[in-house]
Amino acid sequence: MHYKRSPQHYFPILFFILLAGEPSVLSLQGRIDPAWIRATNPQACPQQCDCPIQWPTAIYCDQRGLTDIPHQLPERTQYLFLQVRKIMTFFCSQRNNISSLSLFLTNVTDLRWLILDHNQLQSDKLEQAALQNQTQLCYFFANNNHLRSVPNHLPAGLKQLRLAYNQISSINPGTFNNLHNLTLLLLQGNRLQTIAGGELKGLVSLTLLDLSWNLLSSVPRHLPPSVQQLYLSNNALSILNDDIFAGFLNLKYLRLSHCGLQSHNIPSEVFNFTSLVELDLSHNKLTAIPTVPTTLQYLYLEANEIQVFNMTSFCREVGPLSYSRIQVLRLDGNKMSYQQLPPDWVFCLRVIESIYL
Repeated sequence: MHYKRSPQHYFPILFFILLAGEPSVLSLQGRIDPAWIRATNPQACPQQCDCPIQWPTAIYCDQRGLTDIPHQLPERTQYLFLQVRKIMTFFCSQRNNISSLSLFLTNVTDLRWLILDHNQLQSDKLEQAALQNQTQLCYFFANNNHLRSVPNHLPAGLKQLRLAYNQISSINPGTFNNLHNLTLLLLQGNRLQTIAGGELKGLVSLTLLDLSWNLLSSVPRHLPPSVQQLYLSNNALSILNDDIFAGFLNLKYLRLSHCGLQSHNIPSEVFNFTSLVELDLSHNKLTAIPTVPTTLQYLYLEANEIQVFNMTSFCREVGPLSYSRIQVLRLDGNKMSYQQLPPDWVFCLRVIESIYL
């Protein structure tokens, strides 16, 4: 049966940032003929790149299979797209005839986006000082590279840092000390085993943190309390401490699918906090529905081992103002059927829009 998760997620903003004057796509490949771009745009443009006239501050050098950054980037450059290339290094090396990132960005003082996804970047060859000098940089994407640690000396104005699917196993203390404006941090698909106290210090504005697909064995403590969206799916989190989410001020979206969670290792009230809007516990080993707040709107429990529908998990009491705000409930792939629902469940889940069994 078709179902949709709630719309408040970060995936669409990978491709669309609805701010005036900013490019709306991360690649022009297959969309606009490069010959037409060169013919219609009178402004200077590197030979290996495309410079669409409708986005005069954007330079598209992506998907070219080149190993170096183009020389003489225009001073107007604010959005630099270098994804899906073969860039291995931003390190000055005469032996390899590879110039430094600083040299390429000499004329660029207003860079706002730097997209380096799907290259071959390595931590020990990343010239980090060049990034620190880009004081206007707000979005830095380096997903799907070979980084082993989070880069140091990132510009203080950074708002989004995307480092998914690298080989990151450590975060140096102090890395985020000055990143007070960072709102989104993607670290999924790395090799983090733990996050120690102080490693995320400084992230006072962080609202979305994705740690899915790492090697975590427990939910890290010392996470920024400002986080509203916390994604921990596909980690071996077999046990949850009863106060593990107590430090969050406004946690709304929590994903814990594919974590091997079992009901006897989950404290009864661990998810019962009123800020929670969406909870994903799908594809675990739960045998009972955990207690959730009456304010919860989306609950995903598909592909577990649940056999009984316990109405007190949703409503401790039922009355004119005492009922669950659940709108979507997924219980498909468990060991129960619609006939097992208690006859008075509709009084508890009175605003539900979709239930899957």
